[in-house]
Amino acid sequence: MEKAFSSYDLAGKHLQNRIVMAPMTRSRAGNPGALATDLIATYYAQRVSAGLIITEGTQPSIVGQGYPSTPGLHSAEQVESWKKVTSAVHAKGGVIFAQLMHTGRIGHKDLLPEGLVPVAPSAVIAEGQVYTAKGPQAFETPKEMTEADILQTINDFASAAENAIAAGFDGVEIHGANGYLVHQFISTNVNLRTDKWGGSVAGRIEFAVEVAKAVSLKIGSSKVGIRISPANPFNGIVEEGFEATYEALIKELASLDLAYLHFMENPMQNGLLTKVRTWWPNTLIVNTFVGEKVKGKSDLEYIESGAADLVSLGQLFISNPDLVERLKTDGPYNATDGSRFYGGNEKGYTDYPTLN
Repeated sequence: MEKAFSSYDLAGKHLQNRIVMAPMTRSRAGNPGALATDLIATYYAQRVSAGLIITEGTQPSIVGQGYPSTPGLHSAEQVESWKKVTSAVHAKGGVIFAQLMHTGRIGHKDLLPEGLVPVAPSAVIAEGQVYTAKGPQAFETPKEMTEADILQTINDFASAAENAIAAGFDGVEIHGANGYLVHQFISTNVNLRTDKWGGSVAGRIEFAVEVAKAVSLKIGSSKVGIRISPANPFNGIVEEGFEATYEALIKELASLDLAYLHFMENPMQNGLLTKVRTWWPNTLIVNTFVGEKVKGKSDLEYIESGAADLVSLGQLFISNPDLVERLKTDGPYNATDGSRFYGGNEKGYTDYPTLN
């Protein structure tokens, strides 16, 4: 497993190893401005042994927020607040990308300023609930985006990327997975449009491609990654003919020379990863699905075999700030307190012990 612990050149950025801290919502920005805090800075600085840190989903616009207490990158105050995070990570020699996440129809008007409602490619309601200040509430029918809304949202992603670089981030990851806005456009059940933004494979991937283009033009493609999760039903997504869809999407994105593709594996993909490896010419990060295996050192086999260049891990990084060191011996690993994943204070956030 020595390869996983060796250095790696990510589009000109030196990574100390090939292990990535996956983006994970933690909802600790519970303040009026959706600002990054000193506590958030401590959290990421503790996990700087990762070759690459990808932050929690960060909304590129006010209407892009779908969960309570998530941070943003659309105001000057937010840019300033993130500087403490990037400075803390860089002081320890780390590399950190900001994930830009617009949740689309996943959200509620009570999480937004008065007059705003969640938006989506089409007015298709999601099943389920979201937590708000009034407690859990059912998702509501989103506003179908107009052409002007779509173009504004693409610009919002580009502006947020520019803000991320101003805040000191090394790059950004576009969240195109897990049933959020970019993924909603790719889907066959939320995107019912018949204009250029839907109706066919080419139409359904258009939004993702245009967001990637706009972000790349704003900050440079070597600072841009994108996360995808083919055949992932999370948040009520259906993707009929997903293999053809993602072949077209990945080949379009490949022409943009992005820094990386972040692929979320799942058992419904029927071996798609092997094909993705041939479609994608640049760095491939894989968030592994290991089935009955316990997450840990076995995930690093993807790097050794060449199936992935880098491997991203999520929950293990929550409870093990020094995860890279623990992976070398495959543990021991701290148990994760799932009751403290979202919101709260330092408990279950920055109070996990290291081996030393």
